[in-house]
Amino acid sequence: MAFGFIKKIFSFGNKEVEERPADDAPAALTPPQPAEAAPVTPAPAVEPAAPPPVEPAVAAAPVAQPPVEGPVPEFLRRPAHEAAPAVEPEPAPEAEQPVEPEPVPAEIPPVSLEPEIAPVPEPRPVPEIPLEMPEPAPTIPEPEPEPEPEPEPEPEPEPEPEPEPEVAPAPPSHLRGGSAGEAERGGVPGSSSASKPMPSALSNEPLSEPAKEVQPSRVTVSKAVEAKAAPVAPAEPASAPRTPWFQRLREGLSRSSRELRDNISGVFTKRKLDDDTLQDLEDVLIRADLGMETAIRVTDALASGRYGKDVSDGEVRAVMAQEVEKVLTPVALPLELDLSHRPHVILVVGVNGTGKTTTIGKLAAKLTAGGLKVTLAAGDTFRAAAIEQLKIWGERTGSPVVSSRLGADAAGLAFDAYKQAKDAGSDVLIIDTAGRLQNKAELMAELEKIVRVLGKHDPEAPHTVLQTVDATTGQNALNQVEIFRNVAGVNGLVMTKLDGTARGGILVAIAAKHKLPVYFIGVGEQVDDLEPFSAGDFAKAIAGVS
Repeated sequence: MAFGFIKKIFSFGNKEVEERPADDAPAALTPPQPAEAAPVTPAPAVEPAAPPPVEPAVAAAPVAQPPVEGPVPEFLRRPAHEAAPAVEPEPAPEAEQPVEPEPVPAEIPPVSLEPEIAPVPEPRPVPEIPLEMPEPAPTIPEPEPEPEPEPEPEPEPEPEPEPEPEVAPAPPSHLRGGSAGEAERGGVPGSSSASKPMPSALSNEPLSEPAKEVQPSRVTVSKAVEAKAAPVAPAEPASAPRTPWFQRLREGLSRSSRELRDNISGVFTKRKLDDDTLQDLEDVLIRADLGMETAIRVTDALASGRYGKDVSDGEVRAVMAQEVEKVLTPVALPLELDLSHRPHVILVVGVNGTGKTTTIGKLAAKLTAGGLKVTLAAGDTFRAAAIEQLKIWGERTGSPVVSSRLGADAAGLAFDAYKQAKDAGSDVLIIDTAGRLQNKAELMAELEKIVRVLGKHDPEAPHTVLQTVDATTGQNALNQVEIFRNVAGVNGLVMTKLDGTARGGILVAIAAKHKLPVYFIGVGEQVDDLEPFSAGDFAKAIAGVS
């Protein structure tokens, strides 16, 4: 821009001189040469050379002005019109050539010019606008679009501070927020620091996302809680068995304890404990199926410390609970499985209707809940319902069930079940058997055959033989246990249906006579209704004391 104005000024002086050398040629040719040499010098320094040439141009102008104004004003005007078009095409390409030193590159370095940004653009429009309004107007819009495309590569070699704005990402900062970047030019690194917390915030967000993903679980637990929250009413009775198991046991033995309590209260109408009272108490205990041995133990305990004294029915029941607990404590043992034998074979036997299949399902649920792999064998081949019932329990517990056609050989099924359980890597094999009365010789012989066949796989199999005892059978259970023990080698008992009989005391008689471990007792049809046997709880429940 400055070169254009300077050259125009020099061109006007040259043409005037050229018109004058028509009269004096030598005098006019000499001044334009130094004038041409003058602009060559400012070429290396674009901007600083602009002000000094303007002053000599002004000084040279007055020298040429007096003769121009005096001698030929008309010639000056005419050739000015003619020369003006000639001059204009020349500076136009020249203006295009000096695009290199255009003021716009000076505008780009102002990014680094922190204190002098405002003064740089102000002097440029001030001289251009008052000098020639029409001519700089076209020149101004031309440089404005040009600096935006590619002015940067040219000023980069000249000033070294320009790589600094390149190092500091000024264009991305202007793109993000031009006004904010201009307001905080001094804090350009602050803007970069502001950009750093942005990814840190982004990094915090994914950290929170995996935490939520960590709740996926919290998604399945939430599903289980919802399932429980819907049936709130059934959830309470489900939790009730745990806390008030003793209460449920008392409810199951309520008929036995109620009858026993009423009979004891009727005996102790007398104030003194004498022989007749002790005899009546012994009869009451025997009728309650506690057995002769237990009845004698109770009466002897009362007579030793309270003979001849006043005794209430509550004291009698408390003494009875203590003596029953003493009898049951040796047999109240947990079921232990020897997993060195894999699979550990459990054979379940008993008479018809004692709850063998249901007990197998409940036991399988307990074992699988403990992490053991269980295989079930439907050995009751005489009853189709037993096979289907066992398959249902297998589906509930996730245990495979080995079965065969109805009426098949139970011993052969047991043999195949052992092989399949061993191949499957099962920890426990539970074999169901058909109910049989102890007086049926052929059925008891079949049970013996099952035991022999299992012994071919493992001489010690079956490792555990459980007999289910129905509390409603009463004294007949004593004979059943004896026969099954002799035939199948019963080594543990499961007392069932205690919630529906008044003869729960038979368990005490069996324990006193056969001394067999009582592993579980059942007081209902639910899975949680099969609980390990506790001597103290059972004694208190049947005696009706808290």
